[in-house]
Amino acid sequence: MELDQCFQKMKMEGISIKEWKDIPVELLMRILSLVDDRNVIVASGVCSGWRDAISLGLTRLRLSWCKNNMNSLVLSLAPKFVKLQALILRQDKPQLEDNAVEAIANHCHELQELDLSKSLKLTDRSLYALAHGCPNLTKLNLSGCTSFSDTAIAYLIRFCRKLKVLNLCGCVQAVSDHALEAIGNNCNQLQSLNLGWCENISDDGVMSLAYGCPDLRTLDLCGCVLITDESVVALADWCVHLRSLGLYYCRNITDRAMYSLAQSGVKNKPGQWKSVKKEKYDEEGLRSLNISQCTALTPSAVQAVCDTFPALHTCSGRHSLVMSGCLNLTSVHCACILQAHRAHSVFPHPAH
Repeated sequence: MELDQCFQKMKMEGISIKEWKDIPVELLMRILSLVDDRNVIVASGVCSGWRDAISLGLTRLRLSWCKNNMNSLVLSLAPKFVKLQALILRQDKPQLEDNAVEAIANHCHELQELDLSKSLKLTDRSLYALAHGCPNLTKLNLSGCTSFSDTAIAYLIRFCRKLKVLNLCGCVQAVSDHALEAIGNNCNQLQSLNLGWCENISDDGVMSLAYGCPDLRTLDLCGCVLITDESVVALADWCVHLRSLGLYYCRNITDRAMYSLAQSGVKNKPGQWKSVKKEKYDEEGLRSLNISQCTALTPSAVQAVCDTFPALHTCSGRHSLVMSGCLNLTSVHCACILQAHRAHSVFPHPAH
């Protein structure tokens, strides 16, 4: 319908199209919004007019479809698409090299979202380039990038202080207490952080994070085997907006951690869950908790958390409290199951 309106407007204004370059920029961008990124790239090579229009109008580009020669493609496109705000370069097999990321940093200064997951060939050179060229990043995915050092991560963080979403899952060498201290000192707007399987971090790093990132909503610590109750207590005390916490295989976690979460929920219910945007109170608190393989926990402590946060569910199809491998926690149930049991007791089956 929008395209029809554009053509009608062109008719009324007496605009005729004899060559590709005659297509108005507004119409061109609407057409390109209907096709995939591969065709957008092809279109940018039709003529200089199209190339210039696309380079100024395109703000989001996904190149995950490129199975070969992604590095060369990025090198050729980065100088053209200087207005990019989001660039998705997720790979099935490692293709990207440091020179491609340096090209992005040199030309795409307005970039806010960047996905470099599974870029196994990248080194610290890439992070140093991004630190200087893309300081406006708010969302960065480096999951599976195994060659970065914690020094380079800390350096990047000092320049990219606007980060709200950061994925460092599997970056074992890059994520240390030193790196988490840098995040806590510089990223006070951070809302989501994935540290899955970063097994070198300890309570010191997580506590630095909790103190410095009060707006944290989602934190994945799955496989962080060195952390203890001290980490969870700090998060419960300082990160009052926490909605999702992953503690899978954190076997040093005990009942003390669970009771601290429950206590924080009770303490913060009167006002801490107030939504800044909607100006209303959100009393749900934790909505997702993974304590699978945390075998030191007892039913009473976990039930206290479940009772405090009604959005945690153990019922079928709504598992937001995940307890796989904790055979001693089978008696823990959410409010839904308890209510269903009471209803069944009040209204017995007719056959009875």
